[in-house]
Amino acid sequence: MKRLWAPWRYAYIATPPVSGCVLCEALTSGDDRVALILHRAPEGYLILNRFPYNTGHLMVVPLRHLASPDQLTPREGETLMALVSLGVRALERAMEPDGFNVGMNLGRAAGAGIADHLHLHIVPRWSGDTNFMPVLGGVKVLPEHLDDTYQRLAAALASLTGPEAA
Repeated sequence: MKRLWAPWRYAYIATPPVSGCVLCEALTSGDDRVALILHRAPEGYLILNRFPYNTGHLMVVPLRHLASPDQLTPREGETLMALVSLGVRALERAMEPDGFNVGMNLGRAAGAGIADHLHLHIVPRWSGDTNFMPVLGGVKVLPEHLDDTYQRLAAALASLTGPEAA
């Protein structure tokens, strides 16, 4: 049997499940750095995905706890799209990806891990970033620790929006 060592994943395995909404709890945690919140806007925020599909995987989240895009106010919808744009620009500046996947999974059947709190995913992509590991080994290798990714993106956001974003 081949082994791939990933000791940082132990925190995921050992952490008891959260009883409430992880996205709402991140907002009220009192520590954006620990919660991985990179930027707040009046109607939403940008947060790093704690269990990313790819390095730099961001989520765009409305402040209100709602499950469907049809529940968004026009202002919330505008804010979320502005945050998508800001997130893409920050990722381009910090990581220089070749492209992006942007979208949302609505409902558990569609793959939503957090089905009750609407959010959009911004996944940076690089040519060749899908290799033999996920296909043959069922393993995705992420080359950078979340703390390092947070620092790079916080710096990129600060350069785009000013020091209050860091």
